[in-house]
Amino acid sequence: MNVQVGRWPVFASLRYDISTMAKAELKTRPTEASVDEFLNGVSNEQRRADSFAVLEMMRRLSGEEPRMWGPAIVGFGSAPLKYASGREMDWPRIAFSPRKAALTLYIDNNIENNPLLGRLGKCTTGKSCLLIKKLSDVDTGVLEKMIKASLASPGGHC
Repeated sequence: MNVQVGRWPVFASLRYDISTMAKAELKTRPTEASVDEFLNGVSNEQRRADSFAVLEMMRRLSGEEPRMWGPAIVGFGSAPLKYASGREMDWPRIAFSPRKAALTLYIDNNIENNPLLGRLGKCTTGKSCLLIKKLSDVDTGVLEKMIKASLASPGGHC
């Protein structure tokens, strides 16, 4: 049976079996790449220094060793992440990436509503991430509290 929707015919008899369709491979997964090599390759000197400072802060607070996740994310620990769609994957509990525009921290999947955000200092938020131009723009004590809270929350990860 065919149905006309606007100018386009819709074939009601056409069925898709998504269980047999190819699944996209997740690129952001743990790798064996060197974290130090990656961070030493950051061309912006300030961003590189800030990245090493965040690396040590997250290592100390998480008690985990850093690991590359994909080509550009430094993550600590691992926890299952479940989407509303039901899709599940492993994801770092906390992570960061020295992006060109800003140092991006993945510390709270609800960062926009974090009560400490207003006390942090000069920063912006993206979808589930915190963007900092320079670490000196923020209060690192508040940042540490935010990271600790994320690590303490059940299933807490970025």
